[in-house]
Amino acid sequence: MKSRAPQLFEAAARAWRTLLAASLLAGLGACTTQSVTSGGTPIDTSLTAQGQDSRAMFLILHYTVANLPQSLKILTGPRVSVHYVLSDETPPRIFRLVDESQRAWHSGASAWKGHRLLNASSIGIEIVHPGFKLGPDKQRIYLPFPQTQMDALVPLVRDIVARHQIKPERILGHGEVTPSYKEDPGPTFPWKLLADRGVTPPWPDATQVGLLKAYYEAQLPDATWFQERLAQHGYAVERTGTWDKQSERVMMNFQMRYRPADYGGQPDAECAALLHVLTKPTAAPLNGRTSSTGLY
Repeated sequence: MKSRAPQLFEAAARAWRTLLAASLLAGLGACTTQSVTSGGTPIDTSLTAQGQDSRAMFLILHYTVANLPQSLKILTGPRVSVHYVLSDETPPRIFRLVDESQRAWHSGASAWKGHRLLNASSIGIEIVHPGFKLGPDKQRIYLPFPQTQMDALVPLVRDIVARHQIKPERILGHGEVTPSYKEDPGPTFPWKLLADRGVTPPWPDATQVGLLKAYYEAQLPDATWFQERLAQHGYAVERTGTWDKQSERVMMNFQMRYRPADYGGQPDAECAALLHVLTKPTAAPLNGRTSSTGLY
């Protein structure tokens, strides 16, 4: 009886050569990183352009005005969505509902510094929060944000802006980019905390604001000046020359962030001082010069 050793050896050798060839082809494919279109044309992705960045340019913060189950039901439905939901539990949980590479439907007809329809260029975070309750005279009483919730929010924001290189001045509230009908995250959201932690731009210098406030109390700028400074800061506000409803809504959202003790939407000396510092942060105390639209 003939030995089958040579045949078995040859079969093993053929199997080894086949495996080796497959491995080499796989390695070659990994090096050339080719894919193929549905029409059969290969696409070589082995090269990478230096001139590129993330599509996410903005980070928009919201509150839900609903509890956690309601919020998740709404935000996983067909009409509105968001990338992240931060719960109001203790400790808070973070839900990712939309991948950061995808567009979520959270900011609507939004605008900031000439950029519009920010859904396509933003990451959205919804904070589970009731917003406000109605007082005895039907006035809105805005509720505070728990510290534990903020302690969970800050690292999430840091991670997102690091991944996408989002500029600190582009971390905004929903009301800032859609002031005509939104105001979240409202006057109790601790924007100064985010500034103090280096997440958002530095807070306006109190000494400089105080000096400018005294100046503007003696000479309050007109509506055009306020509209121009609000637009320079970033808001989509029309320069109508009169203090109209759209100006009031924009100012209200500005006040909710920078002067939450009074957010009635009316221009005053303190808001003028804040806008002056924010739009000219390196300006020295004024020397009294004026222009047709206000102070230089």
